[in-house]
Amino acid sequence: MTMPHQERIQALCSEFRLPTVAAEVVPRFLSAEQGTALETLLEVLELEAGDRQQRREDRLRRAAKLPAGKTWDHLDLTRFPAKLQQKLEELATGAFLDRAVNVLAFGLPGTGKTHAMAALGHRLIERGHSVYFTPTFKLVQNLLAAKRDLDLPRALRKLDNFEVLILDDLGYLKHRADEAEVLFTLIAERYERRSLIVTSNMVFSQWEEIFQSPMATAAAIDRIVHHSVIVEFDVPSYRTAEAQQQVEEAKKPAAQGRRAAKQKTRK
Repeated sequence: MTMPHQERIQALCSEFRLPTVAAEVVPRFLSAEQGTALETLLEVLELEAGDRQQRREDRLRRAAKLPAGKTWDHLDLTRFPAKLQQKLEELATGAFLDRAVNVLAFGLPGTGKTHAMAALGHRLIERGHSVYFTPTFKLVQNLLAAKRDLDLPRALRKLDNFEVLILDDLGYLKHRADEAEVLFTLIAERYERRSLIVTSNMVFSQWEEIFQSPMATAAAIDRIVHHSVIVEFDVPSYRTAEAQQQVEEAKKPAAQGRRAAKQKTRK
């Protein structure tokens, strides 16, 4: 049993909150001339570490409410420019969460920004980070209900348990003053403490439609953009591309039939 292996045993015991075991197990085994048994002990501890990691990941994934199927494996990165692919890979490391940086994903409907941000959420969970995905309108309605029940502070504290909130489709609010107020409250509460990931098909110049006044709009943008990464999905709509492909596929049998008819006529 090498020194790195012994250190690994002690590290795992400490991780499992077994301080006495961490301090005593290696020297006790060695003093009893059972050093070779430490290899088996390390194997068992590694199994426990793997199981704990998987259970934690499962808990985080259930709590995240990420849309089904929108994972990294199902994301067609080849649709995106190389610069955008690189940016997504950088975000997937989770380093931006340490600095409470926000991610703002802009693009027209169907460009893949929701799928990409949901896939990013899955990757962050794999790294042990807590994530919560929600359509923006749904979260705002829940916060309004909490405010009516005089329970808004508790609702905000519950959301604060997540390292990052993914707010999907910011532009699909009803553009009411009370919605703008609770959304701004959420943004202000998380400012410089917790990250937001926001998808929107509305550029900053259109956000006044959401926040109702130039002053409120400027204040919201200032807090979101101050520490942020802007990701632009300037690509064709994948839904339009799929529809065009279906049209082309539908044309093939007809074209083949015409060619066959022409060949038969020549004969």
